[in-house]
Amino acid sequence: MFKKLAIIFVSLFGILLSVPTLCPSLAPYFPSWIQPIPLGLDLKGGAQLLLEVDTDVMLKEKSAQLYDEVRSAMIDRSKGVIRFSELRNDGKSVSLIVREEDEVSKAKGRLKSVLGNNVDITSSGKSLTVSYTTKAREEMVQDAMNRSIEIVRRRIDALGTKEPSIQSQGGKYILVQLPGVDNPERIKELIGKTAKMSFHLVNENITNEQLQSGHAPSGTMFLQYMENPGQLIPVYSRVEVSGDSLKNSQADFDQNNMPVVTTEFDASGTRRFAKLTTEHVNERFAIVLDDKVLSAPTIREPIPGGRGQISGGFTLQGAKDLAVLLRSGALPAPLSVIEERTVGAGLGADTIATGKIGAVVGVIFVLVFMAMLYGVFGLFADIVLVVNLLMIIGVSALFGATLTLPGIAGIVLTLGMAVDANILPFERIRDEVRAGTPTLRAVDYGFVRSTKTVLDGELTNLICALILFQFGAGPIRGFAVTLSIGVMTTLFTCLLLTRVFVDYYMNGKNKRIKYIRNK
Repeated sequence: MFKKLAIIFVSLFGILLSVPTLCPSLAPYFPSWIQPIPLGLDLKGGAQLLLEVDTDVMLKEKSAQLYDEVRSAMIDRSKGVIRFSELRNDGKSVSLIVREEDEVSKAKGRLKSVLGNNVDITSSGKSLTVSYTTKAREEMVQDAMNRSIEIVRRRIDALGTKEPSIQSQGGKYILVQLPGVDNPERIKELIGKTAKMSFHLVNENITNEQLQSGHAPSGTMFLQYMENPGQLIPVYSRVEVSGDSLKNSQADFDQNNMPVVTTEFDASGTRRFAKLTTEHVNERFAIVLDDKVLSAPTIREPIPGGRGQISGGFTLQGAKDLAVLLRSGALPAPLSVIEERTVGAGLGADTIATGKIGAVVGVIFVLVFMAMLYGVFGLFADIVLVVNLLMIIGVSALFGATLTLPGIAGIVLTLGMAVDANILPFERIRDEVRAGTPTLRAVDYGFVRSTKTVLDGELTNLICALILFQFGAGPIRGFAVTLSIGVMTTLFTCLLLTRVFVDYYMNGKNKRIKYIRNK
């Protein structure tokens, strides 16, 4: 008895989960974890972007960092300077020549101890070549992909887009699907920005003649000024404070009621920013964003609290966008949009309307067919089929799944399999009755002996769905999710709930069952 009550309770709970989806007006009366299933890109309309991650640029930056690390290791005074010459970086490896042959082994050992197992060090005479290992490069690329996906997700979520689908594709691409977005231009702009911020001191010793020539001396960069692209600002290459130390940024208003962006650093960034503003009072420092000078204010007094303010003639929306970029972090590699598709909401509405008509007509035909072929047992199967559909909707909503056209296809396929799972025990019962088995015992044999067949078929479908989910992408994964949920609800309803209805009807008696009996 307890088992039957548990089956009925689980069924009712699954039906309850589907109510907000079927009657959205009732959704406010349900807890936040029971909400309607959101519609996907193909049903609601929106935008789809395919982004390419330029990992080559990232690897070149890593090579430049390796160059600095090799140089620092060779001139480390605490361990003794190793004299060298012709230090070069070709974008893939760093090479140098050790002046004294007897110091080659010492140089290799020091570089290995400083750089670890992520590098290969080869030598030819007094020449050394340092490069990242294949494994290290692959890990860098994978890390760049993972970080890019997470940063893109944070930027889009900060814009209030609901249920974005963001996933890796093909090793160097990111597929972004944005339901409900009909103008993706601003999102494209925000996604594509690297948003790499750093603070540099301005080199005041550069003359106008040097600026006009465009040839920056060693240790100095000539960067464009954002407000006036024709103006170049000479800044020292050394990064005083990195944007990686930024803890928070928000859009705000200054005392003149003009939009600004406020910044707050973590503990390490606060110390470095305080040191910078204390040691260089009355000097200018540049706020550099994506290799362009955003602002170059003069330090009027020390700023020990780690809080700053960026102004630059922003609009309110521009200040909000910059705050989002800085808050979400810098992209490890540039992104470029290589494909864009927009789906109008009207197409989604037409698809939903057509799908509703097709679904209703198909379900009616199936229900009538089952009732005509199997009589009262067919009516039980019809009830179980409807409960199965409601449970699929409810469980999908509970897991936060998004309804798409492939998802609907998965639901339809599941209902077809559910009909088949009900027919198997009924046909088995009919065979038992034909063999002369009493009806009550035939019912028991029919369910017990068909269980293995039903399990084999459904578990095979579940394995296929899991493989599609693991190796598929986009719509294929949506199909796999709904198919997996449908397999589980089908096993529950067809093997357990149908038996509850049949046992209640039989009530322990050898009833003569129309349409199941031997004709």
